[in-house]
Amino acid sequence: MKNLYLLKNKEESLRRFHPWVFSGAVGRIEGKPQEGERVRVLTAQGEFIAIGHWQIGSIAVRVLTFEDEPIDHSFWVRRLRSALDVRHTIGLAGNPKNDTYRLVHGEGDSLPGLVIDMYGQTAVMQAHSVGMHVDRMDIAKALKEVMGDALQNIYYKSETTLPFKAELGQENGFLLGSTPENIAMENGLRFHIDWLKGQKTGFFVDQRDNRSLVEQYSKGRRVLNMFCYTGGFSVYALRGGAELVHSVDSSQKAVDLVNDNVELNFPGDKRHQAFAEDAFKFLDSINEELRVKNEELSSAQTLPLKGTEGAYDLVILDPPAFAKHRDAVRHAIKGYTKLNARAMEKMPSGSILFTFSCSQAISKEQFRMAVFTAATLAHRHVRILHQLHQPADHPVNIYHPEGEYLKGLVLYVE
Repeated sequence: MKNLYLLKNKEESLRRFHPWVFSGAVGRIEGKPQEGERVRVLTAQGEFIAIGHWQIGSIAVRVLTFEDEPIDHSFWVRRLRSALDVRHTIGLAGNPKNDTYRLVHGEGDSLPGLVIDMYGQTAVMQAHSVGMHVDRMDIAKALKEVMGDALQNIYYKSETTLPFKAELGQENGFLLGSTPENIAMENGLRFHIDWLKGQKTGFFVDQRDNRSLVEQYSKGRRVLNMFCYTGGFSVYALRGGAELVHSVDSSQKAVDLVNDNVELNFPGDKRHQAFAEDAFKFLDSINEELRVKNEELSSAQTLPLKGTEGAYDLVILDPPAFAKHRDAVRHAIKGYTKLNARAMEKMPSGSILFTFSCSQAISKEQFRMAVFTAATLAHRHVRILHQLHQPADHPVNIYHPEGEYLKGLVLYVE
């Protein structure tokens, strides 16, 4: 294992157990490590600090351990067992009504660059660093030992998450077992999980708790689920007693999947309809319908519609990340403002808005300011009912606050 020496006085963040070594802190390296190779991190004076995966980029090392210990089979077993213990503690692992959860959440579980989601007896493993890709088979063996008979299949899905410059020629596929079964359960509801070609590991596991909250607010409401993807929010809203649920996504494949998931849980239910359309165009079409209705009522010498009466009174905005890096923050804030303003303009008084940002580069304060600006532009009075975040199976390492990426607000709109 090669030694990496930091520049003088660049070890402070590592003394506080931050799991990244930035390239600007690197003084010299003994030899030429291959990307993904493990290196020992030392101070400029040669004092041991950590062991981690070397990589090319602004983050030079992702730290695996702050102990001078071997990274062997027992190491992976210990880390994975610790992650599983957390999921038992929070009531997810071993729950007969819920076999869908995140088992490993990168830095949050002291395994930076690694994500493992459980769907029934199948684990979907995703590497976000070359180092975790290199170690994937060792991790798979340790995972099987830790999970035992509860795990029958491991699907490796990292084609789109590894740096393309590494030229790894990575292909997705099973590392253990193989199964055509792709149905998993979340809080008693069943979902088709597209781990072969779907986004992330096939399902947005991080919105589980927030989907349950939507269910609580859905009774008797007209629900609009924008950027619906697999339709998780839509299915929960139907179980919550929504009057109607409309799901919108620009992808026809996503629309087909949400229809399949609705049929899986509520066969023949006529309350749901899905649309393959751009979000802003769909919201604009609602405005146009209301304008036409107002003109028709005015010509008939009757009272016009008040505001957006008759439109959706529970709206969910869960767009993809508008900012994947800090250079895009200003543009992303404008996008969140525009989207939320368009939605608020169409909501009758007494409506509920669930709005989210999954952009790690956007802070909670920036997102809240974007939403408040949207309320001002839409001339609406809003109250915060809930401030939302990622669930407990997506833990945040206290030494790595960057891991807190999901933020959301539930607003009462007047």
